[in-house]
Parts: sequence; structure tokens; C-alpha cells
Amino acid sequence: MSREISPSPLTDSAIRVAAVYGFARIAAPDGLRASLESEARTGGVRGTLLVAHEGVNGTIAGPAEGVEAVLAVIRAIPGLRPEIKYARTDVMPFHRLKVRVKPEIVTMGRPDVDPLNDVGAYVAAEDWNALIADPDTLVIDTRNAYEGEIGAFANAVQPNTAGFRDFPAWFEVEGRALIAERRPQRVAMYCTGGIRCEKATAYLKSEGVADVRHLHGGILRYLETVPEAESLWDGECFVFDERVAVGQGLSPGTYSLCRGCRMPVSEDGRASRLYVEGVCCARCHGTRDAAQRERYAERQRQMAIAECRGHTHIGSPVEGRPETRSSGAFSGRWR
Repeated sequence: MSREISPSPLTDSAIRVAAVYGFARIAAPDGLRASLESEARTGGVRGTLLVAHEGVNGTIAGPAEGVEAVLAVIRAIPGLRPEIKYARTDVMPFHRLKVRVKPEIVTMGRPDVDPLNDVGAYVAAEDWNALIADPDTLVIDTRNAYEGEIGAFANAVQPNTAGFRDFPAWFEVEGRALIAERRPQRVAMYCTGGIRCEKATAYLKSEGVADVRHLHGGILRYLETVPEAESLWDGECFVFDERVAVGQGLSPGTYSLCRGCRMPVSEDGRASRLYVEGVCCARCHGTRDAAQRERYAERQRQMAIAECRGHTHIGSPVEGRPETRSSGAFSGRWR
């Protein structure tokens, strides 16, 4: 099964974007960090890459040759089989390059959990519907509460965690009880791009759950490859980039991003009297003090001034998309 996906032809004139992650045992993360940073700077590549003893995770953008040179360093890591998803854009989506060494490439807070030792079975997008339709399958969403609120697979269990590091605590209290109550033959898990499931399924396996499976390539691959008429996905999928959310076929979604709390805001949410563009939404209204609100408002004013002058403010969303993260068009890592 191919692990490198290019949904559309890439031209020499376009900026190439590559989201990549892979687990492998890396003895010298600092040395790898230096090599990646050197290759990226030489090739005019920007973005964010995280390096840990367990692998690499991140998203980079730049000239095709530069991006491929960085990926060549990653592909050369012994034992690493990278998941790579390509895209293209006409505008550089990152302001800078960041290559950092971290304890984990996706933070669960459980360094003893090792996806390289034992991980759940991969399930291809085209086989996912049959799996989750089986009443003997317990389906668990490994994402955070705000992600599950805007879209999910029907009948999936929502842990409603604030962050991925909360998942083990949820499983200890509620997940175990669910398995004991329902006695499923298997557990199926999913996340946005696949990487959180690598850790989550490895964790469940380490906790004695024998048959654990996960959606290969995550929700994004499912939305990209499963026809709408056959899709069991309900809603939109939150993504950690300027799109905020996507729908079937990875088409742009309807959500924007609140600049105050960085949470997704629906069309109805933007119509609320508590919503102030660039400042707050109904979720965070009243949780910021006057100084914070004024700072957010000033940032919004500066963005408006820059737009009138034909300039791009560093905190501005990518053209054509409302209320987006200042990091640019694509997230710094897979989720």
C-alpha cells in the first residue's frame, strides 16, 4: 500500500507542500535535527518539523527540489516508512522554518507507549464502512472535544478530551468500562491524519485490548477517497491549517477560527451577538480581560490597515479564508 499521496499534479511553478510523519528509533535526534535544518535552509524550505527518539512529524513547503531534498533525509532514516501527503499552493504558507527536538512527535505524555513495538491493524478507507457498521465493533474517536463537535462517524464514542494527553486517563476510567459493558469483538479508532491513532492503538494494545484497528490515513484520506454517496461521515473535519475544516473530497468547510480561543466557529456562531471578528466568540466571550481584548482588536485593526494598503500582515489569514491561524496555510504537523 502506497504511503505517499499526491491528490493533484504538482507543477514546477507551484510551491510544494509535504505533510510527513513516521515512527522509527532515532538514536541521535539532535544530529538529525541539524541535518534537516541544514537541508531545508539550503533549499529555501520553511515549515515545522518535530524530531524525537520515536520519529519525525511535520509539514514543510518550498521549491519542489528543496522539499524533496528534506524528504530524502527523512526517507533515509533506518526503519522509518514515512506517511507523506503532498499539496501545492501559490503562496508560501509559512513565515519561518522551525526544526525542534521534542520528547514525542505527537504528545500523549506516555513515553512508554511504543508504536514500533505493537500497533493496531491498519484499515483502508474503502474497508472502513463495513468495519464500523458491524455491531461487534466499538468505534472510538481519538480527537479532542471541539473536533468531534463539528464532525464524526455515526455512533462513535466521543471521549471529549481537551487534549491528546488526556486520552489515557479517559480510557482508564471510561474506556475500560465501555469495553467491559459492551464486550465488543474489536475496537476501531480514528483521527484526522492517522498519527494520533498510531499512539492510541499502541496504548490500548499495551493495556491488554487484543483486537485494535485504525483508519489508515485518517479522516482526511477517507473524505478524499470514499464517494459521498457511500460516506458515513457526518459533518466537517477540523484541520490544523487555514482551511479550519473540510468536507467531502476535502472541499473547504464552513467554519472559521476564533482569534481569541483558537476554536472553530460555525456560521451560526458568527451570527451571535457575542462574536467579534478577530477578538472573541460565544465560547470565549467573557473569559478574556480588557487588555487582552484590546490587544486582539488592535491586531484586527492592523490586519485591516495592511489589507487596505495591499500588504500582508503577519497575523493575517491566507487570502480567501476567514479567521485563520497565523501559522499559514498548513499546520506544522499531522494530527
